[in-house]
Amino acid sequence: MKKLTGKTIFVTGAAKRIGRELALAAACEGADIILHYRNSKDDALSTKSAIETLGTQCILVQADFSDPEKGLHKLSSILSENKIDGLVNNASMFRQNHLLDASLADWNAHFAVNLTIPFLLTQAYANSPANHQGKIINMLDWRALRPGYDHFAYTISKAGLVSLTEACALALAPNFQVNGLALGAILPPSDGGDSDTIINSVPARRWADMEEITETFLFLLTAPTYLTGEIIHIDGGRHLV
Repeated sequence: MKKLTGKTIFVTGAAKRIGRELALAAACEGADIILHYRNSKDDALSTKSAIETLGTQCILVQADFSDPEKGLHKLSSILSENKIDGLVNNASMFRQNHLLDASLADWNAHFAVNLTIPFLLTQAYANSPANHQGKIINMLDWRALRPGYDHFAYTISKAGLVSLTEACALALAPNFQVNGLALGAILPPSDGGDSDTIINSVPARRWADMEEITETFLFLLTAPTYLTGEIIHIDGGRHLV
């Protein structure tokens, strides 16, 4: 039997890129998937088809997290009516700005998607009468633990998510385990950043293999319940320099 046979994993922002790979990795191990997407309906349908080809089920749910209260409302029935074994807070906003030019609107938008939604979904999941235990994985960034001046609103919102991860690990023990994956150079940046400059700053001197991400992700989904409040860096040592 596969490691996640009979389990259901809910992944936000899973239509494409890293979210898609996480959902497919869980499905490969036998999990049914609840797949959230915002605007990428065609990508979501393609991912759903790929998951079902693996012999597991996939439910699609669309929600715009720019308004967290409305976003949660659209997902509330999913959280309350389904037995969910793992919640993966992967949906993220990533825009370039600096302290001196970040607008309040940009700041609020990053916090809504990157921090407020994970808080609301975690709270709703833990309060759900259908779910008395489970795994929660927050997708982080090495920047969150070594903040710099670039991607200012994004970095600070992810730093908040680190604190949320640790606080929730304490608040929800012993029934829920809450951990984070802090990623580094995984995929070329969606905002057109300089790929060569990125790799030159990575001690490992290369991009990650996607299997390195998914294997660590699956480890956290199946890890002993004694592992909680942990932040695992998958960044080729980038957070050290």
